[in-house]
Amino acid sequence: MDDLTDYDTIVLAGGAARRLGGADKPALSVGGRPLLDRVLAACPDAAITVVVGPHRPTTRTVVRALEDPPGGGPLAALDAGLRHTTAPTVLVLSADLPFLTAATVYTLLAAATETAAAAAPDGASAGHDEGAPHNGAAPRDGASAGHDEGAPHNGAAPRDESARPGTDATRDGAMLRDASGRDQPLVAAYRAEPLRRELARVRAAHGTLAGLPLRALMNGLQLERVPDTTTTASFDCDTWEDISAARARIREHGNVLDEWITAVKAELGIELDVDTAALLDLARDAAHGVARPAAPLTTFLIGYAAGRQGRDVQELTERAAALANRWAAEAEQSAGPADAGGGTGAGTKPAE
Repeated sequence: MDDLTDYDTIVLAGGAARRLGGADKPALSVGGRPLLDRVLAACPDAAITVVVGPHRPTTRTVVRALEDPPGGGPLAALDAGLRHTTAPTVLVLSADLPFLTAATVYTLLAAATETAAAAAPDGASAGHDEGAPHNGAAPRDGASAGHDEGAPHNGAAPRDESARPGTDATRDGAMLRDASGRDQPLVAAYRAEPLRRELARVRAAHGTLAGLPLRALMNGLQLERVPDTTTTASFDCDTWEDISAARARIREHGNVLDEWITAVKAELGIELDVDTAALLDLARDAAHGVARPAAPLTTFLIGYAAGRQGRDVQELTERAAALANRWAAEAEQSAGPADAGGGTGAGTKPAE
């Protein structure tokens, strides 16, 4: 394994969700899928995935853990999750990130596992530019297992001790920094050894991890900041307004089909690369060259053939599109002479 695949994931899925009236936030639906499942979909190749918080159904197998004491805050939850991990790198996520993608995860992992001397001064791109800006809510820094949305931000960003010129020291991890310049420690990848070291240090200093904010841990880590220039991957749902904004965004013209296809694949439990443009072209050709109802029927048959015969969707799509075009060509040939001169078409049976 390389550093981009040899990693574990910890998802913090507790917290009181005070600004949501105590709703079970990770179970809230955005695009027909629970927020927790959307986060899990962004890190499918983690060796071990630990979800810290109350038991909830998930679309993939995870390890369950609870912080001690229950409701003990993000550091207690992180410690509980870390006890179940073995990989050298640990991805740490909150459970309320509707637009987190695998591309962002890989960017964080790459930044976390680079040496400081090799890193660019300003870090790597978060890997996507889709979406509207966040509403400016402070990053998660509170005392709940997911985060305490009601706690005010202290206004002080953790020290940025990323690349140190002239050294080849390995940094301790990388985390997103949103468009307003706020660090997001719950959208981050950490090296496991320094993370365990700092948790032990904080526990020794305070006698406990319960009730302590994330900044107590961050100050001792050398972290690369990865810009999320549109605050998309780091967009988190702390309020009902955030939930509404996320639900509206996935229905925007540029996103709705990809979001729908992803949701359907998750619902059906299938892993399949879908060339949306090719299938839409096929549906158009079938509708125009045959009849409108042929469009959904043809795309269904493509999927059926791919599933039953194990055949390539792209190949099947191209063959069906060629067939639809042949039908359209025949129709044009039959109609052509009549349209041009009003005479009998070549395929018209003469009157007896």
